[in-house]
Amino acid sequence: MVRVSNCIVGFVNSLVLLLGLVSLSFGVYFVVHGSSHCEKVLKNPLLILGGFSVVVALLGLIGSLFKNTLFMFIYLTVMFFLILGLIGFTVFVFLVTNHGAGKVFSDRDLMIKERKTADFSNWLRNHFVNDKNWNQIKSCLIDAKVCGSVGNNDNDVDFEAFVFFKKTLPAIQAGCCKPPRQCGFIQKNATFWETPKSGAAKADDTDCLTWNNNHRKLCYDCNSCKAGVLDNIRKEWRSLVIINLILLICLIFIYSVGCCARRSNHKSHHKYIRGFA
Repeated sequence: MVRVSNCIVGFVNSLVLLLGLVSLSFGVYFVVHGSSHCEKVLKNPLLILGGFSVVVALLGLIGSLFKNTLFMFIYLTVMFFLILGLIGFTVFVFLVTNHGAGKVFSDRDLMIKERKTADFSNWLRNHFVNDKNWNQIKSCLIDAKVCGSVGNNDNDVDFEAFVFFKKTLPAIQAGCCKPPRQCGFIQKNATFWETPKSGAAKADDTDCLTWNNNHRKLCYDCNSCKAGVLDNIRKEWRSLVIINLILLICLIFIYSVGCCARRSNHKSHHKYIRGFA
């Protein structure tokens, strides 16, 4: 008789197998039909995650349903290292996203969410806003038209600047879709700004020199845009810490049940051998 522990392991891994197949399907779809760079970037994580999930799920299914102690041992070994890896990754994410957590911002900074790349950890800066990776991220931002919804009408020249500033802009839009406020540019509408006749308030600020009213350039190469992206990544990764903790609890539970299933399979195997002795 199949024990309850084997049933639980079999049921859980059946779900994991289905999710793995879905992930593989999406990965293959992006390989075949992915047109933009952003879609193609998704294919590798989906294929790797899907393939790994399918292999692990098959090990668990064979070990639990067929009471195969060898497959169950391999399954539990993989689960053990997966739990250790998830603990290490969760601690790492917490450390790299905790830099500058106690930094005090002015009310105006908080309102329009302007940041500087120095407010973030070296690891985040080195891996996301270096020249190679930033060009790829910038391409995705342009394709996603993140600045397309900043204003109600790009041709509305009567758009009042104070209304724009009073909006709580997401960090990416605040950094990529307008010049930094210290430049002193004159706003005509949501994404069109004029340089004062006297020049930018801070002519030595590279962001002021980088700003361009072309909708495919804007401030995508500005330091403030990079900081906005890093701010978004930091928030997403902080949410990931919570998800990882929940996943960790689930994995530990499944691992414990798997250990019970392995002991059950081991006892059944010995009883089967003694029955023929």
